[in-house]
Amino acid sequence: MARLLGTLRSSQPVARFQRSCGLFLAGDEGDEDPAEGPRDRGVCNGAGPLRCPAGASRAPPGGVRSGRGPKSCTQKYIVKNYFYYYLFKFSAALGEEIFYITFLPFTYWNIDHSVSRRMIIVWSIVMYIGQVSKDILKWPRPLSPPVVKLEMRTNAEYGMPSTHAMAATAISFSFFIATMNQYKYPFELGLVAAFVFSTLVCLSRLYTGMHTVLDVIGGALISAVLLMLLYPAWDTIDHLLLTSPFCPLISIVVPLVLCYNYPKLDYYSPTRGDTTTILGAAAGATVGFWLNNQYAAPAYTSMNFQPGFPLVTSTMVLMLARFFVGISVVLLTRWVMKSVVLGALGYRYRFPIRDLEARRRLEVEVPYKFVTYSSVGFTATVIVPLLHELLGLL
Repeated sequence: MARLLGTLRSSQPVARFQRSCGLFLAGDEGDEDPAEGPRDRGVCNGAGPLRCPAGASRAPPGGVRSGRGPKSCTQKYIVKNYFYYYLFKFSAALGEEIFYITFLPFTYWNIDHSVSRRMIIVWSIVMYIGQVSKDILKWPRPLSPPVVKLEMRTNAEYGMPSTHAMAATAISFSFFIATMNQYKYPFELGLVAAFVFSTLVCLSRLYTGMHTVLDVIGGALISAVLLMLLYPAWDTIDHLLLTSPFCPLISIVVPLVLCYNYPKLDYYSPTRGDTTTILGAAAGATVGFWLNNQYAAPAYTSMNFQPGFPLVTSTMVLMLARFFVGISVVLLTRWVMKSVVLGALGYRYRFPIRDLEARRRLEVEVPYKFVTYSSVGFTATVIVPLLHELLGLL
């Protein structure tokens, strides 16, 4: 067992998986010919540099750009199978902010309030435990070489467990469990969809070189266990969040205390900022849930969502209208609050807004992230539904 765990924790299985999917370090691709494809896009049918976050933007897979980052942070790689490259790059995005800020509000506006509430509860708890576990265990990420690393921002974090795997497992299976008794669709179809979603995200963490096999398996298993522990208490937690007079206070104070007392590291890691973002968004959304229940805010009926494969219908047009109106307001809120909060903190602590080091300080990062994303969560659950009602989109 110790030998098996040691193998799963090593970098070699990750490198072998990458090579089997057509991703190689430059100079390590062997003698076989590149796959047929857009050979004119760059060196060796796809070589691209990776640079430190402080460098210029990441190069496309088919070309080499001269980066401004340090030479030690540049990594050239060869892509021989573009199908896997784009599949796993897309799958990796399903565990990023771009997915959370679109899918979770879409569920609230177009599917069911109760489904959205349960997913957000599970997502925030699972992600907090996962992020804290990383900084307590302090397991390193895969070594490069032999692994190709396609992301550099998260490389500053520790590896175990994979929070992408945790989030994907939590969101996909909580969505499946919350909807299987409310909507008519084959049980097997929902189970397979949840499994495929979480598996693609897990495999993407191996393909991008961000996690070992053990990190991914551990993340998925931890998330599954937490989901099983939380499931019996779903209804009780949901009832308390909607009816307890202390809900707004607890929803704000508890996450703030957790963020300010996040485990300290010897160097800066984005885990504290990411955790604050998640807890802030969940806190704002939870206050919105409570407020809507107290004052009978406009509600969307569950009949708006009927699984199936219809052509364009009036319901689909309405759902898309809600989404595009809502996401526009949410993104605008995020941009405005980032500017306002950062400006206020810069004035308070006497630092220029563009000073990255100052923005990483505890007294700046936590309130900056928390206020911004709690405003996003509140806007998505309170302001946007009111706007939908005003525009006749309910």
